[in-house]
Amino acid sequence: MAKILIVDDSPTELHVLTKILQQGGHEALTAADGEAGIITAKAQQPDVVLMDVVMPGLNGFQATRKLSRDPQTQHIPVLMVTTKDQDTDREWGIRQGARGYLVKPVDGRELLQKINELLR
Repeated sequence: MAKILIVDDSPTELHVLTKILQQGGHEALTAADGEAGIITAKAQQPDVVLMDVVMPGLNGFQATRKLSRDPQTQHIPVLMVTTKDQDTDREWGIRQGARGYLVKPVDGRELLQKINELLR
């Protein structure tokens, strides 16, 4: 069982993703924006972070960049989970340090498969 942090400002998405993770046997932590996501990642040291892009304040690209460059959190893989589906968005997310990129609505099996790949 992995500890997975979901960073998303949508209560609906937090609920849906939490349910998928729990059904996959994982523990879900949540944060409602990028800044809270960084604080939670530092404090809880999750195994994987699922990061939305469009959020108030610190967006997902900025939060991913901070996590991937901070010695305390750079070992934690970030998987972008967002509605932004352009190739340029995907490329930018990877450049910020994301280890994967899924477009919402996500398929539960695909999400769990991607998480398992990141945990290896």
